Amino acid sequence: MPYYARFRPAYDPRLFALLARRFTLDGSQRVLDLGAGSGALTLPLAPLLREVIAVDPEPAMIAEGRRLAARAGVGGIDWRLGSSDMLLAMNVGPVLLTVMGASFHWTDRERLLRDLDTLIEPGGAVVLATCGARHDDLEPPPWLPVVEEVRRRHLDPERPRGSGPARYPEVRHQEVLLRSPFSRIEEVHWDRTVRRGLDEVVGLQLSYSFTSPAALGSGRTAFERDLRQALHAFAPGGGPFDERVRTEALIAVRPPGRDRPPPADERPESAGT
Repeated sequence: MPYYARFRPAYDPRLFALLARRFTLDGSQRVLDLGAGSGALTLPLAPLLREVIAVDPEPAMIAEGRRLAARAGVGGIDWRLGSSDMLLAMNVGPVLLTVMGASFHWTDRERLLRDLDTLIEPGGAVVLATCGARHDDLEPPPWLPVVEEVRRRHLDPERPRGSGPARYPEVRHQEVLLRSPFSRIEEVHWDRTVRRGLDEVVGLQLSYSFTSPAALGSGRTAFERDLRQALHAFAPGGGPFDERVRTEALIAVRPPGRDRPPPADERPESAGT
């Protein structure tokens, strides 16, 4: 968990500035961060709000989020163990926004958006955010093939991306949103260069599930040694290792005339559970 929080690229600050302007965040609102992890969205949002309800199904992520919030002196966060399946039973209360990172693709998206329609206040939105470097129009960094070659030598070729199958849905998030109560969508993105040193590139690899300390096991020492040697040969001065990364967001609101939670008799059955 510490590798993920420390070495993954942070969301671009312009995302939070946009949300503050767009939704007039003035310290009086409540926001739900669903699948909050260790707080990549929660911690930057909290100073703009009265409260962030940060929900995640992994106790270790909640513990790491609490630790990072305490270290940064960020308050106003209600950390809760839970998931989208139990959301309406958690007594979250009304929120202006629901934000999600990569967690949205793990959910029953249609059901979740119906449930959120009962929680999100008029004028509110669902915000789906991602941050990463793997985009067709972003040139990969020149040091990436060095890392990939070391991976190939150390990883089981039958499991290049971890032990489980990918569950990315075939239907794009935009299509699901268009069929949901939050059918008015704005797409935004920002690109920036992230500069890393050698230790940070190594730490980034340890943040991935397929090259995490747990996945590498007893081979971790050899993996790190070979990776450091290969990167040092590529850049004898120890870097820098630059990479272009993109923060993307889908901001989905209700259409005009529908900007209110549905009456009780129109809510999904799960609302009473």
